[in-house]
Amino acid sequence: MNIQVSPSAIPNSNAVSLTSMLDRDDYLTGLLNQVTATKTEGWLQELRQSAANWVRHSIIPTTREEEWRFTDLSSLRKVQFNVKTGNFASLEFDILPEAANSRLVFVNGVFAPDLSAVTNLPSGIVVSNLAGLPAVEQEGVRQYLAQAEGAQEVFTALNTAGITDAAVVWVKKNVVVETPIHLVFISVAGETATISQPRCLVVAESGSQVTLVEEYTNRRGAEERVYLTNAVTEVWVGDNAEVSHTRVEQEGAEAFHIGKTAIAQARDSRYTCHAITLGAKLSRHNLEILQTGEQTQTTLNGLTIISGKQLSDTHSAIALNYPHGTSDQLHKCIVGDRAHAVFNGKVFVPKLAQLTNASQLNRNLLLSSKARVDTKPQLEITADNVKCAHGATVSQLEDDEIFYLQSRGIDENDARKLLINAFAAEVINKIPVPSLREILLNTVNNLKSLTNE
Repeated sequence: MNIQVSPSAIPNSNAVSLTSMLDRDDYLTGLLNQVTATKTEGWLQELRQSAANWVRHSIIPTTREEEWRFTDLSSLRKVQFNVKTGNFASLEFDILPEAANSRLVFVNGVFAPDLSAVTNLPSGIVVSNLAGLPAVEQEGVRQYLAQAEGAQEVFTALNTAGITDAAVVWVKKNVVVETPIHLVFISVAGETATISQPRCLVVAESGSQVTLVEEYTNRRGAEERVYLTNAVTEVWVGDNAEVSHTRVEQEGAEAFHIGKTAIAQARDSRYTCHAITLGAKLSRHNLEILQTGEQTQTTLNGLTIISGKQLSDTHSAIALNYPHGTSDQLHKCIVGDRAHAVFNGKVFVPKLAQLTNASQLNRNLLLSSKARVDTKPQLEITADNVKCAHGATVSQLEDDEIFYLQSRGIDENDARKLLINAFAAEVINKIPVPSLREILLNTVNNLKSLTNE
């Protein structure tokens, strides 16, 4: 519900009631006050204030809303989060050899120059934090930052209201970047629960090509503590441009992770996303693609691996608004113990989007009798000359397959692990960065909690 009230239309005696109308959710207002404590200047402060006003008449989603029906945020509301900053120059994380000199690192949403390395990049690409850009380039960022569809969604608006810095990747016209760009967002929890709000903006101008790795993780070896990561990434893909985007979420066992990825695809553009979800007590990823020109290609590959009592929710929406669009989506879930996976994928094909070719498949592997998955692939089609398909499968490890491997001298535990790895490898092997593929395959191989019920 949107509330728009002109202060001049309200008598002074009703000032208290106006405040109560705007601050509809005390918990959300508390979060807003935390993330807006640090002020900025100029256009960025205006952008933040506009988003803050939107947040003030919003509420935290509940299971009564269809989009959040299977994701209960009541455990989040029980935690009081605080903003924590500091100097963390000695943090450890995986450095990808392919991106050793093209890396931006943020700790609790704050740029860490000592951990970052941006050298020897070709001319025509900007890889920097927002605060480090010259004023002229910041004006260019202004045209794109927080301008994607869905900016009014409550967690997206909360992120915008708290922007003080951001990771910026800008590829100029017809520039082909061979080196992957690695964006690392590390959360360091404090004695009390902390909140961080990473922000990322990617602009690929017409005819350009870039490979991006976006990673969310926590401090290695630290005690597991409660924290919240509320991340937003906007990707603008220009005419005939190509973006390969890998997103890895591997937060701590007690963490909350809410992420938004918004993509705008212009004419003849190509966008590929590999979304890997491994961590967090509760995670939600909203992946939204808007077609702004005809003949686009969209490829979405997703893999969720959870166990224990984890809950992981993936919501995707592809709006194919023009003719000759192609989209291909495969999302896999491996669910062990009492974990709960949610997948809701939507593909919109209105009447103008004739000759669209769209496919969507969700495959789920349950490793425990108490594991749960809720899947809802959706096609909403009003065009009459299209080729569209969708489907979902839910299965367990086949006893016959395990027995066959045992008959070849492989024990039951290793046989289960081999089958799980094969299921996950279909997605992981599509990632274009070899070192990251190896890291993820090793991670899956070492997840002992998945091999026993």
